[in-house]
Amino acid sequence: MPSSQRKNAVSKFPLRLMPSVRRVAEEFSQIEGVSLNQFINLAVAEKLVHLQHDAWLAARPRPTAAGISKGLTALDRLAQNAPDPGDELPEGYESIRGTDEYKQSSRRK
Repeated sequence: MPSSQRKNAVSKFPLRLMPSVRRVAEEFSQIEGVSLNQFINLAVAEKLVHLQHDAWLAARPRPTAAGISKGLTALDRLAQNAPDPGDELPEGYESIRGTDEYKQSSRRK
């Protein structure tokens, strides 16, 4: 069998669940309208996605003050297009960025 076919083959795996867990899983699979096998496959897939996300968060570079400042500077640039109706800043709005109050609060972080 070519390797590409082996990768796509569904393998059988004997799974032993506690009776109470199986009972609840069967109930929810019926509510969802899927087989118990499909329900368990989805539950495992969802758990793996959460674990992969946690691993990604742990491995990603931490934000730096320089990176945050660069991002905030980009956000401060005026857009070439006018904001959509309802997205405008309120009358009299003034940013506190650049003020002494803002600089002191950002140093505490």
